[in-house]
Amino acid sequence: MTESTASPSLTGRTVAFLATDGVEQAELTDPRTALEEAGATTVLISLTHGEIQAYESDVNPADTFAVDAVVADASIDDYDALVLPGGTTNPDALRTDADAVAFVRDFVGSGRPVGVICHGPWTLVEADVVRGRTLTSYPSVRTDIRNAGGTVVDEEVVVDGNLISSRNPDDLPAFGKALVNAVAEAEGRPSGA
Repeated sequence: MTESTASPSLTGRTVAFLATDGVEQAELTDPRTALEEAGATTVLISLTHGEIQAYESDVNPADTFAVDAVVADASIDDYDALVLPGGTTNPDALRTDADAVAFVRDFVGSGRPVGVICHGPWTLVEADVVRGRTLTSYPSVRTDIRNAGGTVVDEEVVVDGNLISSRNPDDLPAFGKALVNAVAEAEGRPSGA
């Protein structure tokens, strides 16, 4: 394998996925697989203990996933990156939870990579972290981003500082690659964290 096609190693990196019931399954599983195949450890954080119910196309129940940690007890210091998958009901529930919003706000403020896809930016909007930033999303979320002071472009993947965004499940291959690269290039958690 040549250096130009080799995937960066994420060994020793831990990536949080913040999601709850209604998450779009592929937007949870595909980036998780890309990061794990590159050597990262992934942790599913949710609003409560137990399992979350994923969906396909927002309406078809898919698999359930075991929750590893609850956001009320989570510390951003334990993670090198954060991913916010979409689905409509998932980010809609997250943006009404004060602990989830604070976790996202603090994570974006830390400068570490934050990947967000589809309807996921709703939580960024609620956390008031899109002002002055450029990102993409599912079309129905774009007005919310603009109203919150962000700029929206219609591209497969947009990287603006530590924010990595994509539009929908069709963008997942490019989103996964951009996430892996962003986590590999980031400095990671502060020493001692």
